[in-house]
Amino acid sequence: MKYSKTALLFASVMMTACVGAQNSTEASIKKAIEPRLGDNVKVDSVKETPYAGLYEVRIGDEIRYTDKTGSYLFVGHVFNLKTSQDLTQERIDELNKINFSDLPLEMALKTVKGNGKRVMAVFEDPNCGYCKRFRQQALKEVDNVTIYTFMYNILSPDSFTKSKNVWCAPDRNKAWDDWMISAKPAPAAPAACVTPNDKVLALGQKLKINGTPNIFFADGSRIPGAIDIKTLETKLAAVKQ
Repeated sequence: MKYSKTALLFASVMMTACVGAQNSTEASIKKAIEPRLGDNVKVDSVKETPYAGLYEVRIGDEIRYTDKTGSYLFVGHVFNLKTSQDLTQERIDELNKINFSDLPLEMALKTVKGNGKRVMAVFEDPNCGYCKRFRQQALKEVDNVTIYTFMYNILSPDSFTKSKNVWCAPDRNKAWDDWMISAKPAPAAPAACVTPNDKVLALGQKLKINGTPNIFFADGSRIPGAIDIKTLETKLAAVKQ
């Protein structure tokens, strides 16, 4: 089927006009709603959704919804009742994805178990009880995986000291497991020993990691919080390596 140049030009103009109108609406919503949310609240983006005439309002790692005029705010998750899909959670997961290959793995402890083909990264604080439980009940049991552990010190000032002692130990992986699994602290590190603690802290903040453990997989998806071995195996099996 052939189209005239005039018809193609008209179609292009109409598409541009539609996109411009949509962007204008989203900008207007942001302008209307942001002042109403409080002085310290910043709306990162407004995006039209394909359902129910709602507009997505992204605030940090949270999602809210509003109407076309920005007059109402909807707090909660939207579900597709035909498929039982949690559309809000899927969108949050999409926004939280990272490029795994961009992680500075040289700043992490590396543990290879079995063939090591499956890959994951974990951000843990040495004073985190949930991290210890996750390591004891899941990471200790999982096999055929390479685990990169970033010591992410956010819970206590002495988290930095404990992580430094581990990083400067002759066998970092053993020192970390001794502490997290057996509560056996690593010897004090030499004062001159240099660690990536500050860089890891900055990295975690950039990735918006607000708690530990935080688990990343090869496809860039993440799971915040401790999970059991069954859930971990199910997730690893679903990820394309």
